[in-house]
Parts: sequence; C-alpha cells; structure tokens
Amino acid sequence: MNEGKKRMAIIASKGTLDMAYPPLILASTAIAMDVDVTIFFTLYGVDIVNKKKYHSLKVAPIANPAMPSPIPFPNILGILPGMTPMATMMMKGMIKKINWPSIPELLNVCIEGGVRMIACTPTLEMTGLKKEDLVEGVEVAGAAEFLDFALDANISLFV
Repeated sequence: MNEGKKRMAIIASKGTLDMAYPPLILASTAIAMDVDVTIFFTLYGVDIVNKKKYHSLKVAPIANPAMPSPIPFPNILGILPGMTPMATMMMKGMIKKINWPSIPELLNVCIEGGVRMIACTPTLEMTGLKKEDLVEGVEVAGAAEFLDFALDANISLFV
C-alpha cells in the first residue's frame, strides 16, 4: 500500500449478474481515481470470480421487485419455469443498450488496474472450490487478511 493513498474495501457476497456489477464498477472507477481497492468475495459472491460461472451469471426475478419489466407482473410469477433466463436476457439487453462492459471485461480491468481480489477460504471449503477454479489473479484468504486492509480503509462497502 502507498502511504497517503485512499483505500476502498468492498465485500461482495452475492453472485447474480445484477449484483456482480456494483463491486466491479466501484472498484474499476476507484482505481482510475488512484485509490487502493480490495474486494473480498464471500458466499455466493465467489461466483463472480469462479472461472466456470462468471461468464454466465444470471438474474433471478423472484424477490427482485425493482427489476424493470415491459409489463408489470406480480412477484409470484418469478417462480415460473423460464423466468430466470428471461430476466437474465432482459438485463443483458439493457446492459448492451447502454454499452456497459461484460463481467469478464470488468474483472480484467480490475485485475490489470491492480485491484486486490480475495476469495474467502471458508467459502471455498464449503463449496468444494479450489484456487484453480478461480479467475487468475484472485487470492485465497480468510477474513483476517481482508480486515487487515479494511481496518485502514477510507471507504468500506458491503454489496
């Protein structure tokens, strides 16, 4: 860490497409502003850096009432078969329309920019994942390693 440089600590605990964007956009923007950034991926957030999953993250419409829809429909319809693929397709369409980068592209920007990414050791143990299952450049460590950085952070976010 550079002395005097601002620090941002982010905890990413959700691995859906809509929840993968906030930590990566905030981190990539912060590094462009010369801020040291560490993201701690825990629980389902590990999917964001899982080589087998990060290309195909999904959006669940159930319990996501703010999700825009061409026609209003009750939340209960989100449990119907095919609704998750439909919601995912809609979100990808909205993302493409505003020309946002994909999750793999954002991860690459973050890694190349120097964002430190830590996957939670207990989460990997719980899910049976190994370091080799993660995107290159992601470290594996526990909460203490993240907290060593976060305790001196100017900004701490849980997304």
